[in-house]
Amino acid sequence: MILHIAAADEWDASRARGEYRADSLGDEGFIHCSTLDQVLIPANERYHGRADLLLLVIDPARLAAALVYEDCYETGQAFPHIYGPLNLDAVLRAVPFPPSADGSFALPPL
Repeated sequence: MILHIAAADEWDASRARGEYRADSLGDEGFIHCSTLDQVLIPANERYHGRADLLLLVIDPARLAAALVYEDCYETGQAFPHIYGPLNLDAVLRAVPFPPSADGSFALPPL
């Protein structure tokens, strides 16, 4: 399982379109994802306090696009990146991902 942090309205729109395309797909060529152990890093660094988020739980075996693990920010950790649109049937569920009172995130039950 890999995870992607998505805005709820973007996820809703993608369901109507039939595929999910994060802004990073156009800007960087891939969709940023995380493993279960990594997801709180980008959540707390980039999304602090945002209350409109979901965690997309993705089955890598169902992906139509290539999945590559790479360290794109020289963190020493290989993060999963999807090189193409995310096909909706690869998403097992979308889990609400609200911040705590202080704006930080904790992993919800998946």
